[in-house]
Amino acid sequence: MSKESSKRSIPMEIRSFFGQQGGRSLMVMGCAGTGKTTFVLQLLEELADPNRSFYLSTRVSDNALYQQFPWLKADDMRNRIIDSSRVFLGSLYDDEEDPLLAQEDSATMAGAKDFLQSINEDSLEPPRKVDRTRLSVLLERNRMPEIERIYDKVDSILPEKSMLVIDSLEGVTNKYSMEKDELITCIQKDLVEGSNVDALFILERAMDADLAFLVDGVIQFTLDTLEGRRIREMYLKKLRATEITQPSYLITLSEGRFMSFDPFNNQACSNNNETWQSIPDTDTHYSTGTADLDKLLNGGYSKGSYNVIEVDENVSNEEYYSVVRPILLNFISQDKGIFAVLTGGDHADSVKKDLTCYISDEAFDGHVRIADYFTHKTESPYIMALGTRNKDEAIRVWKSNMEFLRGPDNKAIIDYTGFDTLEYLQGGGVAIKQLLEAVAKIKISQDIGIGIIKPGLKLTQEIMNMADTYLKITDIDKCPCIYGVKPKTIIYGIVADEEKGTPHIKLVPIV
Repeated sequence: MSKESSKRSIPMEIRSFFGQQGGRSLMVMGCAGTGKTTFVLQLLEELADPNRSFYLSTRVSDNALYQQFPWLKADDMRNRIIDSSRVFLGSLYDDEEDPLLAQEDSATMAGAKDFLQSINEDSLEPPRKVDRTRLSVLLERNRMPEIERIYDKVDSILPEKSMLVIDSLEGVTNKYSMEKDELITCIQKDLVEGSNVDALFILERAMDADLAFLVDGVIQFTLDTLEGRRIREMYLKKLRATEITQPSYLITLSEGRFMSFDPFNNQACSNNNETWQSIPDTDTHYSTGTADLDKLLNGGYSKGSYNVIEVDENVSNEEYYSVVRPILLNFISQDKGIFAVLTGGDHADSVKKDLTCYISDEAFDGHVRIADYFTHKTESPYIMALGTRNKDEAIRVWKSNMEFLRGPDNKAIIDYTGFDTLEYLQGGGVAIKQLLEAVAKIKISQDIGIGIIKPGLKLTQEIMNMADTYLKITDIDKCPCIYGVKPKTIIYGIVADEEKGTPHIKLVPIV
């Protein structure tokens, strides 16, 4: 993961939550395998100081963690891991120098602190000594070397702020036969509120409402499916004193890293306004202009193929066009033509304005022809005025523009069709007949067909049956996603390519 993309892997609400003054506690809930551990390790790396943070693992050993997350072997991360199975932990704690305060005096001090904090969010001064009031009560029943060692570490770090992860809460409480709320309250009062510690508790249960009120924040991880494909999501249930602008995020654990997807933003016409750099076609395939999509399609679009993109109703024009735009640009930049019937809501002038951010006006006018069934006459060379009632005249205009695009060398073209427009204008039966004819011609030529399907079409199943490739675009938590039906693939999140810049995109696997 690049440095730029890693900056965006933790949602801004959680960054803001931990960026506030004083300690914060966060409960991380979710079933096994939902990504809780990966998340907290990523958070430690990005938000915590290596010398002032530590991770208490009760579920797996150091070696198991390093095998699952090789990037933890870096010194700044390795020093944070406290494996509770280490025998030497007990010897690190000196019984003769137990720094417990007198219970009665410390209780009085804690009460005063609680009162002051209730009337003033800002601490009067940073704490200089760790609060052990609640811990002393728990130690009357059991010695807890791991927790005692954590208190010592915090004490050595004060007055600087530190971060603690306990993975998992049940692992500690079961080991010492205590209730989960007892340990949470101990850490919350002594360390979070009394000693400026940011604490994260990983809970192995999917949800525990009885514990949620004890902490400052609660997030939940879920693992679901969409048409048999994995979806991971993160829900921000509660973040005290933090505005939650987006309550849920699509996430992935690709390459053993946690990444959340911000709302999509890949607007055309960036400040750089660089000329499109094409990806060369091969002898057998036309590139989609996106390396990741070429890989998903096993090389791109096969020459002589018909290819369908279905766009879900929750997908914005900008989101689906982020996939289509590179396809068109890559074709034009290699001196090939586009013959288009646009989908409803798209307009010829808008398409030209968008694409000429990256190619010249002359290149667009010389390689693109867009059918307009409502215009009788136009001065724009890229618009085919087919609004005439004279059928023969419409056919003549159609053929002459097709011949122009092919040129004397009979160059390949993209037959680009918005099927909602075709079905509206001609009805289902005629549209299917025309599609059959178009597909037959494409199969024996070097052309490719690209059909766009919007919700509510009667022709969807027939079109799907004819398609060589069939992709679906949907929106999950404000992130456009794409997956293949033909060929069948996992779901990928669509993100802007930060290295190449607009309008390039990357596909991030949801795993």
